[in-house]
Amino acid sequence: MKEKIQYFPITAFSIIMGLSGISIAFAKFYHMQWLPRIFYDTFLFFTLGLFLFFVFMYGKKAILHFEEVKTDFNHRIRINFFSAITISFLLLSIAFMFYWPILSLVFWWIGVLSHTIIMLYTISFWIQHNFEIHFMNPAWFIPVVGNILVPVAGVEYMPKLFSFIYFAIGFFFWIILFAIFLNRAIFHHQMPQKFIPTLFILIAPPAIGFIAYIRIAQSWDGFALFLLFIAYFFTVLLLFLYKSFVKIRFYISWWAFTFPIMAITIASVVAFQVSHENFFKYLAFMFLGIALFIIGLVTWKTLLMIKAGEMCVEEE
Repeated sequence: MKEKIQYFPITAFSIIMGLSGISIAFAKFYHMQWLPRIFYDTFLFFTLGLFLFFVFMYGKKAILHFEEVKTDFNHRIRINFFSAITISFLLLSIAFMFYWPILSLVFWWIGVLSHTIIMLYTISFWIQHNFEIHFMNPAWFIPVVGNILVPVAGVEYMPKLFSFIYFAIGFFFWIILFAIFLNRAIFHHQMPQKFIPTLFILIAPPAIGFIAYIRIAQSWDGFALFLLFIAYFFTVLLLFLYKSFVKIRFYISWWAFTFPIMAITIASVVAFQVSHENFFKYLAFMFLGIALFIIGLVTWKTLLMIKAGEMCVEEE
């Protein structure tokens, strides 16, 4: 057991991102009176319990194997997944926003403060180290996505100006990193199989950006539509890239499929709320169905991985 804790992966927190996303999606569907509350309650408290378990496990790893945590924190790829912890706080804050506002506020402040520190450290890490282009992959977007998430619950707890600061930082770095990623994807070697599922992360920034912009500006305008349809474009593009996802070996990074699909699902519900166009309602149900299928698939694969004893092993 001690050896297993030593290799408990920081990437496991991407599971919490996916499950938090589906909890928020079920909350939206419940508030729209499209689904009963039981789905929201079940996923919400299961996700919270699993998050606390992961925090305990990684905390225990930090106490017993601090050098391993330092290695993760200074790794050129795994450093980006530390933001998954802070993003999990922000997502749980959104999920509990109308269920238990006090807990939501606590999670939000923990998420904002810790994410700000890790985000600044990660960007300084990028600047201070010499990176070859092949190190670039969509996991680099994770710290950026966290910034765009801040306003979703943040408009309830702080002035809108505060939320817009994080929205602006997230939007700026999304554009910059996407240009770098496109250069890497088109003009250089293909990504390793382990990181191919992270391509789905491309959907998240515009989808969350749309939700955050609606929360801040309360405006169904051209910029909102720009963000929404860019998110839809990336979703369709990834469907055309389906051959890249067929027959690849399962890794925990497969959970990267889940959160972005949840984001586009929630964005579709929000689009229906503000526009009352049934087109977005149908899209929301379609994306929810796809998301539930993907959640079921990766959960099954993860359980098989745990059963085979491959969950907590030394990574390359």
